Amino acid sequence: MTTTEEVNEPIPLVVVQGFLSSAGAYFWGDFGDYLNKDGPRRRTIFVSVGPVSSLHDRACELYYALMGGTADYGAEHSKIHNHARYGRHVEHGQYPEWSPNRPLHFLGHSMGGPTIIKLQSLIKQGHFGSEVHPRMILSVNTISAPFRGTQAVYLLGERVDGAPAVRPLSVGAFVGRTAHILSFLSPFLPPALDMHADCRSLTYRDASLLSLLKQLWRSDWAESRDVTPFDTTFQAADERESDGEGYTEPETFYRSHVAVMTRRNSLGNFHSPSMYRITSPFMYFFARRLGNFDFSTLRPRPSFLDHDSKSLGEEFWANDGVVPVFSQWHPHPCSRTRCQHEGKKANDVLEPGIWYVKSPEEDTHHLSIVPRWTATDLQRRFWVDLGQWLTSVEGTRRKSNTV
Repeated sequence: MTTTEEVNEPIPLVVVQGFLSSAGAYFWGDFGDYLNKDGPRRRTIFVSVGPVSSLHDRACELYYALMGGTADYGAEHSKIHNHARYGRHVEHGQYPEWSPNRPLHFLGHSMGGPTIIKLQSLIKQGHFGSEVHPRMILSVNTISAPFRGTQAVYLLGERVDGAPAVRPLSVGAFVGRTAHILSFLSPFLPPALDMHADCRSLTYRDASLLSLLKQLWRSDWAESRDVTPFDTTFQAADERESDGEGYTEPETFYRSHVAVMTRRNSLGNFHSPSMYRITSPFMYFFARRLGNFDFSTLRPRPSFLDHDSKSLGEEFWANDGVVPVFSQWHPHPCSRTRCQHEGKKANDVLEPGIWYVKSPEEDTHHLSIVPRWTATDLQRRFWVDLGQWLTSVEGTRRKSNTV
């Protein structure tokens, strides 16, 4: 049965941010008027999780941020990765009524997307108890999500032949050291710089200055398998898929939004960014490097690479400056999941259990849609469309509940 409250009240939207991103609602801006353009105002919940933590740890923190309680990373996971089983205690969850009868919509940008999928996987495994069900996640929308990994992590410093090892003088090594310093000083820092490293005892109250210096020399955390950079490698993505993670659930609606700032060049399937994107130097540089990346250098060899790169389609090099297009689609190759790509023959009826892949937004980089609000045409269109889609999902759910 569907209650009057459920019919009249839009289901809240939970926003999960990506790598190094925890600025929250202020930075994401005033998109509410567009999200709610065609209906009553929908509550938006921004959840703070570890900006450099592994998908597993981020998913656990996401669950307890909503429900309240002490973050439980699991005995086995904590033992393997050498950190405490329990983390931060959340006195008041942001949506403690979350249940199969009171589901939530989720929106993930970048690593926020795989974090949501990891959360649903942990729920299915019973990590949070038998009363928690995957259908509590009514819908998943993702933007530029690296479901199947990205070349960018290797350009930033991850070893192509030895992940999770990091090259000493790389950007990745600098990020790791910065995370340790911020964790050490966390009691004095604002929430936007919160590393959520409670389970690792890295603050000045728990660790000596000498131990901090040792970690700055070589980090046990940054060069481990329990951190975001490793989870963005193709190796980690293959492992997740081999474990069965990322298959669609029959009562959840899925949609991915794809960005691309490159075009096919004269060198086969390789891609290059448009020249006007040189005004965004970081994105332009990475788009060029991702656009001609040599996948054959990777060890172990990615599952999508049979013999050499010549067999790959251009979607492996087309990118948004951070994530290749094929990885933004969904977990698993199309042959092993249910997906429907916009522009191809499609069923007009919205169904759960299918990844709906939006056509790529041309000349759009990794940060064009979110998080920074600049009220562009693209951003306004995105939020209006999202609001309409969420309303459609709720209508479909109500019809199925009354059958």
